[in-house]
Amino acid sequence: MVHWPGDSSVIIRRVRDMERGEGANLSRIAMGVHSGTHIDAPLHFVRHGEVIDRLPLETVVGRARVIEIEDAVSIKPGELERHHIRRGERILFKTKNSSHVWQADEFVEDFVAVSNEAAVYLVKRGVRLIGVDYMSVGSYKRGGADVHRTLLSAGIWLIEGLDLSAVTAGKFDLICLPLRLAGAEGAPARAILRRMPPGRR
Repeated sequence: MVHWPGDSSVIIRRVRDMERGEGANLSRIAMGVHSGTHIDAPLHFVRHGEVIDRLPLETVVGRARVIEIEDAVSIKPGELERHHIRRGERILFKTKNSSHVWQADEFVEDFVAVSNEAAVYLVKRGVRLIGVDYMSVGSYKRGGADVHRTLLSAGIWLIEGLDLSAVTAGKFDLICLPLRLAGAEGAPARAILRRMPPGRR
């Protein structure tokens, strides 16, 4: 499983196996909390920030909007302005990442990420949640930590590692629940999107 360079590999190992004559199957898993689809809590980049087990569930359960980004390099304010983002929204960004990164066997370094300027713009718009379609909201090569700090210090929770390859732009019901790891700065999560029926606001 692809993971952020320097993070622990994901290991799932069968430690008891009925095929070997044992009475039950039993597996063990070892992974970093930022593996696969996961949620970043403010503590990830903010000293004394909020922890994952204090995540308000209404942040990750409710209406969300998927916005398709055309820019092939980064998410920028100029493109965001056309989408009239409102205070309190949950915004999930689908970029060119969705078409190829999840098929790659190696970490993709030049993925589309949120620019520093877009992070500031999103803070000013007052969004409550941002989701992105690769392993980080910030760039691997430059400014990624600053983007995290800008968003997390403003109380914006982050979903990273979303597979939006089969999703088109529009309004959805979102449920994305992390493992409740006491005192942790993040946790793996399962994200579910259900398209809102026509006529629902």
